[in-house]
Amino acid sequence: MITPKPLFPGARAALVCASSAVPEDRLEPALEAVRALGLEPVPYPSCYFANRHGYLAADDRQRAHDINAAFADPSIDGVLSIRGGYGAHRILPLLDYDLIRANPKYFSGYSDVTALHTAFQQRCGLVTYHTPMPSTEYYEPVDPFTMGELRRALFGALTGTLPLPEGAHHCETLSGGCATGRLCGGNLSLLAASLGTPWEIDTTNKILFLEDIGEKTYRIDSMLTQLRNAGKFDACAGVVLGAWTDCVPEYPEKTLTLAEIFRELIVPAGKPVLAGLPCGHVLPTLSLPLGETVTLDADRGVLTVHKGGDYGG
Repeated sequence: MITPKPLFPGARAALVCASSAVPEDRLEPALEAVRALGLEPVPYPSCYFANRHGYLAADDRQRAHDINAAFADPSIDGVLSIRGGYGAHRILPLLDYDLIRANPKYFSGYSDVTALHTAFQQRCGLVTYHTPMPSTEYYEPVDPFTMGELRRALFGALTGTLPLPEGAHHCETLSGGCATGRLCGGNLSLLAASLGTPWEIDTTNKILFLEDIGEKTYRIDSMLTQLRNAGKFDACAGVVLGAWTDCVPEYPEKTLTLAEIFRELIVPAGKPVLAGLPCGHVLPTLSLPLGETVTLDADRGVLTVHKGGDYGG
């Protein structure tokens, strides 16, 4: 795996949108927030509301072109996904993976961006970063914990045992044990959608991170069942469960709880399983280095990031 060079004060950061359109009133605050981090934002056409294509930031070719161009441009130091939403997996066949592999750069985002994280790790051998995004979190007053962890991801200090926000509940051990492997995963719905495609998530000997937002509990059950039936829990070394924001039962009087679903579908694989990591569609939130080697100690309730190798790119 290639750990990209971290960003630095004055670095030129391409802003791209692989998914839903950025609302007009959010672009300038997002640019200002990136500048406040000491970076020089370079917005690509997919960031502009005028280029939207229905519910997408731009048509598929434009969104893919922006990503390919940002990696190809030697004056660009890193690539930030400005927002998520829907549509990133539509452009997977249009990305130039040989070009991206030859020009490794810092890349970040989360939610729908999970499709790109998985593709970049598996096709390009590139470590990428699951972080908040400029038009959805940066521009609002965000808590110091979230911004501190974001800065660690941006500037190359995201190593060691990941902290918890002050006052946060301890993570819950669903299945004990300790395992080491490369971190993979992200948004559950995108990972389930990857099954049966050339970009299917490979969990072999990896630590699998999962989170989601706005899904009924039976839908969480369905998608986890897909992963279970595809052997993803049997293949992985361990599982870390993040935030399940607004994931509520359709019929509260006759439902399985998320805890019951996790215990019935994930725990039987016999791997360490830790729940309640503050990461995903939630604030405060951690940033995670996807593709980097981590150790999951489910007995102690901690996740530790190992120092990566020499920087590539």
